[in-house]
Amino acid sequence: MIQSLSIPSRSESLLQTLLNIWEESVRSTHLFLSEKDIAALRPLVLQGLGGIDQLLIYSIDDGNAPLGFMGIQDHKIEMLFVSPGAMGQGIGKKLVTHVIDHLNVQSVDVNEQNPQALGFYEHMGFCVVERSPLDEQGNPFPILHMKLR
Repeated sequence: MIQSLSIPSRSESLLQTLLNIWEESVRSTHLFLSEKDIAALRPLVLQGLGGIDQLLIYSIDDGNAPLGFMGIQDHKIEMLFVSPGAMGQGIGKKLVTHVIDHLNVQSVDVNEQNPQALGFYEHMGFCVVERSPLDEQGNPFPILHMKLR
């Protein structure tokens, strides 16, 4: 089940749950990040979760805990994270398909050092159009800018 949450309906408890999913997911997929990097990103991610235009949550049904989430801003996927225990079950694909079909999503940025994500987005119809040598915080983590074909 995909649920879209408006900013006022995002409780602190939910935001903490999503932050935990983010951290668990990052630890299993972003192996290039150090503990210091993850700690520095935590408050930025929490702020992003609270203020992003469209926050979509995936769970089995209304009463179950979230298994993944996605944030959309200006027709762009800004974040997509799935709990490691739920990876490979099609959650990311369902979320991406939903936002392409219903929210006119056209782009996404991917860490170059995360080949799993790059392959996933290529499989979903995105292609690399540009590369930036630094991430948004100015760190040496190259970003691949992708657009929907």
